[in-house]
Amino acid sequence: MTKSPDTPPALYVAREPIFPRRVKGSFRTLKWWIMGVTLAIYYLTPFLRWDRGPNLPDQAVLIDLAGRRFYFFWIEIWPHEFYFVAGLLIMAGLGLFLFTSALGRVWCGYACPQTVWTDLFILVERWIEGDRNARVRLWNADWSARKLRLRVTKWIIWFLIALATGGAWVFYFADAPTLLVDLITLNAPLIAYSTVLILAATTFVFGGFMREQVCNYMCPWPRIQAAMMDNDTLTVAYRHWRGEPRGKHRKAAGAENLGDCIDCMACVNVCPAGIDIRDGQQMECITCALCIDACDEVMEKIGKPRGLIDYLALADEERETAGAVPRPILSHVLRPRTILYTGMWSLIGVALIYALFIRSDIDLTVEPVRNPQFVTLSDGSVRNTYTVRIRNLGAEDKTFRIMLTSDEILRITVETEGPNEGHVIVPANETLAARVYVTARPQDAAAKTESTDLRLWVEDLETDSRAGVATIFNGKG
Repeated sequence: MTKSPDTPPALYVAREPIFPRRVKGSFRTLKWWIMGVTLAIYYLTPFLRWDRGPNLPDQAVLIDLAGRRFYFFWIEIWPHEFYFVAGLLIMAGLGLFLFTSALGRVWCGYACPQTVWTDLFILVERWIEGDRNARVRLWNADWSARKLRLRVTKWIIWFLIALATGGAWVFYFADAPTLLVDLITLNAPLIAYSTVLILAATTFVFGGFMREQVCNYMCPWPRIQAAMMDNDTLTVAYRHWRGEPRGKHRKAAGAENLGDCIDCMACVNVCPAGIDIRDGQQMECITCALCIDACDEVMEKIGKPRGLIDYLALADEERETAGAVPRPILSHVLRPRTILYTGMWSLIGVALIYALFIRSDIDLTVEPVRNPQFVTLSDGSVRNTYTVRIRNLGAEDKTFRIMLTSDEILRITVETEGPNEGHVIVPANETLAARVYVTARPQDAAAKTESTDLRLWVEDLETDSRAGVATIFNGKG
């Protein structure tokens, strides 16, 4: 049925299957290395061990929801220290801005999980069904026993990879070897199985069937990237001033007027997004640079210089069109925008490292009781009440002593269950709220003054480490 001219355009286009051809080259080799390293990190990290002593988990990287802690090798992060995680997320965002402004969508083309797992699924597909032409023929062929066998084999391997992907994710939240045995023996909790299956299903569908549609329709970054790029950004582009007019027949009349592009479609056939880079910059391009490898291979065969498709900056277009040499790569990479991003990224990183090394082993808060601000005792003494909260960050019960310092004469009393006066015992991984009374005698200046500065201290009797919080003592004024 013919559409009416008034019919609005469709928001989504039906997916056309893409069958990328195998290609060899420096960028393809780089992508293999990045894929291997990132997958190894993801799958193997939960099984790394790190000795933290008795009563603490020995998994190097662990998100301990029950214990409300995050372990990363020798670093231990508590919920009240979430600013470390927030800082890392900000650094990740700035890093993405930095690399995009300098080199375009290199994150999307090399290290994005969607790209990595799609590459892995395409590798399996090529191994089972053959390279591009064989896969195209199989796609167009009628269903047969051979086609069914190849498809089912591919899907089974895809699902096993997806299952391992979902399983690896849950290993970050529990002791990996123990959970692995529990999953195999069907003794794991239901939430573990449901999480693994949900993540396996999404990996199977996204990497096997949706692929570039995840980037085009689900990911916001292709639409945001333009704000991070300018004419000095190095990105994958086609030297049209050298390649046009394109043509296949090099021995026909007028061949001397043709450009270097022989219209072989090699750049299109290797593209995982199914686009033609010769049409210019497009939202679908993930800057994977496979078209560079494919084009360079063709240029070598026909005796033409490499680089018809290359990492280019639009600012160099006029220079190259006029036959001049493009500016050095560093002049594109090192410019005010990238220097600003690098400075901000470094500043946050240094601040996080500084905060990590100066943080106290004792987490302490002091809250004066405001209602009433002070109490006058029968002998005329003035007493203030404070709630002192001590968090035991260790894996064993600890004894702490509560003290105070002040320029005035003040006495401290602690409601305690410790072995001695002024001592409190805080259970492991818990916070204790201790009631503390500070008293000034009637003749002391603190009792007659409106406010007096003081500092409450907490000392770990085992390690002698101390932490203090400044507060005030309220007098009659």
